[in-house]
Amino acid sequence: MKSLRQGSVNLKDSWCDIKDGELFVKQMHISPYEKGNIFNKDPMRTRKLLMHRQEIRRLASELALQGYTLVPLSIYFKGSRIKMQVGLCQGKKLYDKRDDMAKRDAKRDIDRALKERARS
Repeated sequence: MKSLRQGSVNLKDSWCDIKDGELFVKQMHISPYEKGNIFNKDPMRTRKLLMHRQEIRRLASELALQGYTLVPLSIYFKGSRIKMQVGLCQGKKLYDKRDDMAKRDAKRDIDRALKERARS
């Protein structure tokens, strides 16, 4: 709790999983509290999230579709509680990735040409 208040949380590469009707967040890194002692917990441990049973069932049915993942988007405080906003995301297909790479390369070439033209 104190470590989260200091803002030492990293949501990059974290994801949520539903197991036995319970929601867990995995690979979320919360740095140990700097004024803590030797009994600090593992910063990468799996953490249980509290959510209504109906919401978990709805998310589980949507996660059953191929290619969907539940990803934590943000963490915020509401009173004395810590809340996490999660989103249902669909992974990119290979052709989508190739399309994005082609657009990025084209933009880089255009920027280079404009820079060269500005020098002349």
